[in-house]
Amino acid sequence: MPYAVLRALSDGRFHSGEALAQTAGVTRAAIWKAIQFLQQTFGVEIHSVRGRGYRLGQALELLDHDTIRQQLAEPAALAGLETFLSIDSTNQYLMRAEARHLPTPWAVLAEHQSAGRGRRGRTWQSPLAGNLYCSLLWRFNQVAANVAGLSLAVGAVVCRELAQLGITQLGLKWPNDVLCQGKKLCGILIEMSGETHGPSDVVIGVGLNLAMPAASGRQIDQPWIALQQASEHLPPRNALAAQLISAILQALPQFEAQGLQPFLDEWRQLDCYRDQDVLLHLGEQRIQGLARGVDEQGALLVEHQGKLQRYYSGEISLRMQ
Repeated sequence: MPYAVLRALSDGRFHSGEALAQTAGVTRAAIWKAIQFLQQTFGVEIHSVRGRGYRLGQALELLDHDTIRQQLAEPAALAGLETFLSIDSTNQYLMRAEARHLPTPWAVLAEHQSAGRGRRGRTWQSPLAGNLYCSLLWRFNQVAANVAGLSLAVGAVVCRELAQLGITQLGLKWPNDVLCQGKKLCGILIEMSGETHGPSDVVIGVGLNLAMPAASGRQIDQPWIALQQASEHLPPRNALAAQLISAILQALPQFEAQGLQPFLDEWRQLDCYRDQDVLLHLGEQRIQGLARGVDEQGALLVEHQGKLQRYYSGEISLRMQ
């Protein structure tokens, strides 16, 4: 019911409680409760004016399953697509769904995440209907260890698609951040399950800031930016979701066949940290050195005390000195 009411109000115009109730086939009291739920649970700004009804503080473009499906480059290539008003985490949903043997590829998007997840257990701020929270389930036939470097490939693909929209000053931070103007724009979270020497199910999560509210932004512990700050001419939210899903779907078979190699030059050209003084956090250990890019498997290369060392994502945190 709250989702139905939110969708009815998404045009930004006034709708009477009576009209909303008739459309939904419920009482006006039920509509009022749904309005209260949206305001109290998600902080949605809803104006109530006697004699006119209810109106959102601003119009919203909500995720639409059919619109996204229709705008995919190859709709038949996607086995399933689900959209939710709210979910704990799109990645976690697919990690649970993997146990039910969903056909792949399978995509999940949500308007809101109550427990959005970033790398190394961090919280991903997920306000309602402003950003993109999308996860894709893909089954690799190769050994799980060979999936190393996937977050780098996806980062390169995301940058490529954003550049086509006219977004400039894009960059990549190893292993999973897309930057714009030196600030975090997008995060990529890769999670995997499967046999050590058999097929691997991989969940690829992409969180992209589109219109981050200031209140949510204040809870982020690093400089960030949203697409609306980087460009005044953005495609509709559903079109952007379809574009990113299509691009990742097209890249995955290439990655499975050739690994990181086809994406390596793109990644290296966008590497914001190359030849910079960096500080690596490995648990309690701190390592200072010069970033020297990445190798063919996606490992970070750091020159430390005259030696070139390789580091894999794991528990490593990278910081500019």
